[in-house]
Amino acid sequence: MMVGGDPRDTKPVMDESNALYAIRHKDGAVSLYVDEAYAIERGVDPAQLVRVEIPRELFISGTVQQIREYVATHLEAQAGGSA
Repeated sequence: MMVGGDPRDTKPVMDESNALYAIRHKDGAVSLYVDEAYAIERGVDPAQLVRVEIPRELFISGTVQQIREYVATHLEAQAGGSA
């Protein structure tokens, strides 16, 4: 699929979502995946994946480390809320 009406424009249409898929490992490390299919391709059990919405500004201009910390905090809060 292409953006715009010009057939020479070959830029892929990007998903407008600011979400990432994450898994928190037993050692506390967080792995991030751009989509569920990629995570599964990498051998992740889809039942362990958590979809995390990333604030737009952080998604656009944050560093990978800042996003990883945001996701880790989100997963910790989610785990604390379910106990």
